[in-house]
Amino acid sequence: MKKLLLYVFLILSSNHAFAQKDAQAKTILKQVSDKYRSYAVIKSDFSFTIGNPQDGAKQTRNGSLITKGNKYHITLFTSGSNNDIEQEIINDGKSQWTYLKKDKEVQLADANTGSEGFNPAQLFTMYEHGYKYLYTGDQKIAGKTYQGIDLTPVSDKSPYFKVRLLIDKVKKQIYSALIFDRSGSKYNYTLRSFITNAQVSDNTFSFDAKAHPGVEVVNLK
Repeated sequence: MKKLLLYVFLILSSNHAFAQKDAQAKTILKQVSDKYRSYAVIKSDFSFTIGNPQDGAKQTRNGSLITKGNKYHITLFTSGSNNDIEQEIINDGKSQWTYLKKDKEVQLADANTGSEGFNPAQLFTMYEHGYKYLYTGDQKIAGKTYQGIDLTPVSDKSPYFKVRLLIDKVKKQIYSALIFDRSGSKYNYTLRSFITNAQVSDNTFSFDAKAHPGVEVVNLK
């Protein structure tokens, strides 16, 4: 009986600790999203690394992100470049264009097309729907303190099973996101700059076919 009571006590203690951590994670994430929503526009440069532990393969791309409300413009550059565009994802809240420069093709779809994939525009508010979250502790990198939070998708249809966030403890800004793919690959986004309330034209969030002669538009709507 004593062993059984001890076992029950350990379970309750463990659950209580996790509940506390979850509450702390929610507080931190809300601070991040509230701060994000206080800005009209956010511009950020980021690095994007794909790694596969099984074959040791590793690729790094640089990119840029501009967000304004529910609109965003993501640019990925070719390996080793900061200006040679490889791919763009442009979303104006109603339509989404995926421009593949090498293929001279742009795919047009609804903005809310049900993709289970991931893009960096989701970083600031993704926890609000469809995720469990857990605070994992603080860690220091280059003299700065970051708060660690693991997000776990509720849906088992998601292609990734965990997103590990590092959040600047002072600025309440996301520093990096490490995505664990179910196939074994890891995708790491690191935000290298964070500029707020920049002047951005609404044209930034739409694809201009006339400015891209010879590009085939594939309508997936």
